[in-house]
Amino acid sequence: MRPIHAALSALLLISASGVALAQPGAPAAPAMSADPATVAAGTYSIDPNHSQVLFTYQHMGLTFNMGLLSGATGSLTIDPKSPNGAKLSVSVPINTLKSTIAKLDEEFQSKMFFDAAQFPTATFESTSVAVSGKTAKIAGNLTIHGVTKPATIDATFLAGGANPMSKKPTMAFNGTTTIKRSDFGLGLGVPMVADQVKLNITVQFDMK
Repeated sequence: MRPIHAALSALLLISASGVALAQPGAPAAPAMSADPATVAAGTYSIDPNHSQVLFTYQHMGLTFNMGLLSGATGSLTIDPKSPNGAKLSVSVPINTLKSTIAKLDEEFQSKMFFDAAQFPTATFESTSVAVSGKTAKIAGNLTIHGVTKPATIDATFLAGGANPMSKKPTMAFNGTTTIKRSDFGLGLGVPMVADQVKLNITVQFDMK
């Protein structure tokens, strides 16, 4: 009888836990909209804690190595009634760059590559925006290692709504672009290490 009693007790405990989780007082998931037309017009700031740039390049024609940049700052000014007039400005600190190889991270920061002491940030300033539904092509000037080149980000709107913490309007996007590192004076190791670098960007904006 004891095993049966224990099993029944466990079932009752699990059931009680489920009821507790379903109580009206439990916090609900934030209501976000996947429709970009619903976002509030205004100027938004990048949330550096929820924005990252993942970079990927091929090593010796074999594996695809990856790394991450974080701590982005910047702003987005947007009006959903006139989205093509949006303005985007982004700055990313180079000293946040991390790969899976400690020695390589040191080299990335040195004069061998980014020379972070002299060129501490990478920046992007939009020059035009072409919106189509939930996607957009954001053309602009990308500056890395003191060199500025044109670049286009393929962006996708993820969701927007009221931030459950601050109650202010918030929104998020993903973006991708591919660059040639040699264009920015970072061609060491080409072609053994690929010249092309793919950037995958995720960014959250909160109303100022």
